[in-house]
Amino acid sequence: MTSKGKIARAAGQMSVATFISRVLGFIRDMVLAFYLGASGVSDAFYVSFRIPNLLRELFAEGSMSSGFIPVLSEYHVKEGMEGARGLVRKVFTLLVLLVGVITMIGIVAAPGIISVIAPGFLKDPQKFALTVHLSRMMFPFLIFISLAALVMGSLNTSGVYFLPALASAVFNLAMIATAMVLARHNAILAAALGVLIGGFAQFLFQVPSYFRAGYDFRPDFRFRDPGVRKIIMLILPATVGMAVAQINIVTSNVLASFLPAGSITYLFYSMRLIHFPVGIFGVAMGLAVLPALSSHAVKKDFEALRQDFSFALRLLFFITLPSMAGLIALRFPIISTLFYRGRFDLAAVDGTAQALLFYSMGIWAMVGVRVIAATFYSMQDTRRPVKSAVIALSANIVLSIVLMFPLKASGLALANSLSSMINFTVLFYLLRKKLGRVEGRRIARSFVKSVLASALMGAGGYLFLRSGMWEATGMAFEKAVRLSAGVALSIGIYMLVCYLLKSEELGYLIDYLKRRFASSRYASKNP
Repeated sequence: MTSKGKIARAAGQMSVATFISRVLGFIRDMVLAFYLGASGVSDAFYVSFRIPNLLRELFAEGSMSSGFIPVLSEYHVKEGMEGARGLVRKVFTLLVLLVGVITMIGIVAAPGIISVIAPGFLKDPQKFALTVHLSRMMFPFLIFISLAALVMGSLNTSGVYFLPALASAVFNLAMIATAMVLARHNAILAAALGVLIGGFAQFLFQVPSYFRAGYDFRPDFRFRDPGVRKIIMLILPATVGMAVAQINIVTSNVLASFLPAGSITYLFYSMRLIHFPVGIFGVAMGLAVLPALSSHAVKKDFEALRQDFSFALRLLFFITLPSMAGLIALRFPIISTLFYRGRFDLAAVDGTAQALLFYSMGIWAMVGVRVIAATFYSMQDTRRPVKSAVIALSANIVLSIVLMFPLKASGLALANSLSSMINFTVLFYLLRKKLGRVEGRRIARSFVKSVLASALMGAGGYLFLRSGMWEATGMAFEKAVRLSAGVALSIGIYMLVCYLLKSEELGYLIDYLKRRFASSRYASKNP
């Protein structure tokens, strides 16, 4: 199978698993919205969950993609499974020690952390105390999720993608079950306990595959290993870059804490919807393409690296841009169908829809950054993404302060999107400068075709779903059926326009599916 085929297959497996997880994530959010609504209590939960979640990005997913996977891929190529297994043992030991200490510090320092990331809560002592208590409850989640990320990174370098990506679905199932069983007693504590149980379940679900791949959890304290040092040298600047990216989110929380009650919740739920395409397509593609690009970089085959980068970015835009148009055009029906029940009232639906509009504008840049950053990481270059992230952070802070006054929470969402576009533009320029060429014109032609098809798709879906039913309570089934029909119609319009425009990516996907179908038929006839 060609490298493009491997990338498409890995991305497809991870996208399917991530799709399942995101659907369960929306069900989880629906359950939490029903019990918590959009209030001061829900704001307390989401602020307290933001802290371990932020650190997860730094010490789990971020460190795995920036340093661990490229170096482990190099060990697989140069030293074989035995060398790779030894490296994983050392990283596992170091990770447990480091994250364990950070967790203990976080529990002790929770009041100071909350006063920094949500200073507006200080004027309400009860709300502040609740947020501190919840934060201390959920901090051990960081240990479980970091171990889950280590296992996932190890499996990805061994060519196992689907089950590790599906593990986050187990996290959502655990949260849903915990909330539904315990919410009648204390909804807010049930949600916090669900985070802990879910994190442990996400780690445990991957362990059998981890053992089958030849890895184990034997401790190894020989941290002077060259591979460990290389990972640390790669992770340190990448962690700074990830921290810069997370500061964008914290900045929004800090500023939103001064806005009317519910603003933080509006931003949270709209960002959750944004994470649907970003997670299914952007994160999946970034993780799927990283081992292939790392292998090209180790072999110094930069022509293959350029081609695979261009292919991954074009395919990603082809899939993601219609998602962006759909969220913009159908934002109110989507939020009404998912969340308009219980304590989540019409005002919450409207506030979340407005934030979603402005967040959606930056989806293409958010997913694009994932692939460009993965390309830098594959070449063991983590410094350039940091420079770009610092520029984007500065822009986000300035834009947030300027836009929050006229647009409230929506202004913070718009600032985030604009800063993501700046980050993408700078990163793309730096990558082109490093590689010499990246098939920029080919990428631009594909992007324009996808934008045009997405715009027509969004217009068709909007016109089909124009109705007053979305402002009415109840009718969950009728809304779901109508929304599903609108989504199906929109997808049909997009595919038709792409076909008429002779989209290269659509043609590739059709040919790929034909080959897979023919291969499956041949295998069934010749067992």
